[in-house]
Amino acid sequence: MSYDFDLFVIGAGSGGIATARRAAEYGARVGIAEYDRLGGTCVNRGCVPKKLMVYASHFPDVFEEAQGYGWSAVQSSLNWETMITAVNNEVDRLNGIYQKMLDGSKVELFRSHAKFVDPHTIDLGDQKVTADKVLIAVGGKPFLPNILGIEHAITSDDIFHLKEQPKRMVILGGGYIGCEFACILNGMGTEVTQIIRGDRILRGFDEDIRSEIQQGMINHGINIIKGVQLIAIEKSEHGVVVSVGAGDTADTVIADAVSLAAVGRKPNTHNLGLENTGVKCRDGAVLVDEYSHTFEENIYAVGDCTNKINLTPVAINEGRAFADTVFGGIPRVMSYENVPTAVFTTPEAATVGLTEAEAKEKYGDDLKIFYTRFRPMYYTLAGKDEKTMMKLIVHASSDKVIGAHMVGPSAAEIVQGVAIALKTGATKANFDATVGIHPSSAEEFVTMRSPVR
Repeated sequence: MSYDFDLFVIGAGSGGIATARRAAEYGARVGIAEYDRLGGTCVNRGCVPKKLMVYASHFPDVFEEAQGYGWSAVQSSLNWETMITAVNNEVDRLNGIYQKMLDGSKVELFRSHAKFVDPHTIDLGDQKVTADKVLIAVGGKPFLPNILGIEHAITSDDIFHLKEQPKRMVILGGGYIGCEFACILNGMGTEVTQIIRGDRILRGFDEDIRSEIQQGMINHGINIIKGVQLIAIEKSEHGVVVSVGAGDTADTVIADAVSLAAVGRKPNTHNLGLENTGVKCRDGAVLVDEYSHTFEENIYAVGDCTNKINLTPVAINEGRAFADTVFGGIPRVMSYENVPTAVFTTPEAATVGLTEAEAKEKYGDDLKIFYTRFRPMYYTLAGKDEKTMMKLIVHASSDKVIGAHMVGPSAAEIVQGVAIALKTGATKANFDATVGIHPSSAEEFVTMRSPVR
């Protein structure tokens, strides 16, 4: 049977675009549909604009710390509109680059919502197209809890378009998105209250990372309310009132005009017409095998819509592995072992490999834990008691380093290099034999000699 396309991609986020271009390099006729902006969450509502705001939030501390090095005091204030405009202009620039990349790869772009009519037919609103293979790469979307007054809350998608800086912000949720925006807004001068259900933020991360970041956030002035359930949000003459409860008690927190709901994200698989195919989902996530293959013979899925590891580089790697396998004749699968990740809070964190709890579950007591906590040299003249924490988890029998965790300045930049070592199977002896760069914080990863447990 003849089809309009060899591959049709639904969703032009980072994973979808990377897949489309790689398949086109192999000579495939590729179409891609996107009803929103190119680049998906990362470029438009996540990694890129968020990281730019992280940079913006650090300048007040830098101005203050410079005085310890002899610089005169700086009186400066944030123009929120200028900052937000600059951030969104950069996003616009990147959208243009993605368009040029698709054009250069001869991938045909359809600016419309795509929906399955059957496994090989896609409804694009004003037309239908057919494809031999179809890739679902629709990403995820913020989840809003079902509570009274949730319409008065915004999500992380909306924060990049606020016209004015909120003086007071209530953030709901203790995941990495909520924590990052709590730190961003706090650094910019907003009074931040963060509400979490448990005792600590960042569930799923190593316990030392969780406790170190949480205490650091508190030290920087963020009010974290622990162990409570969200009851309701309502408008008042003073702003937005968020009601929370713990046991039989209740309390209220007031924000200016909005609260930020950051309680998680869900796969964006609604209204795709999946019922017209053999594709199966669990809690909205598309079920796939190791080759990103769904239960429908010709349909595949990558990225956040599969709810495996929801990171942009993972989606890109999954998509390229699919294209290499199906169109390049080079069968390969995405490895989910030792995938590094970072949390751009203040202080920053990065991690790769197993947490201590995961290592204990897998190896029992056959572990050595190396740990250090110190004040980086930068803060000595600045007169601040900021700390950096580093931790290595070693499988004792093999001497293999199976986890590395860091909290402190440039954690992401440092752990990226450490991740290469873990990916290649480095041992603690390899770390010990590596000459450190002195003076640097990074050298601590190769100078820890005595395990703490």
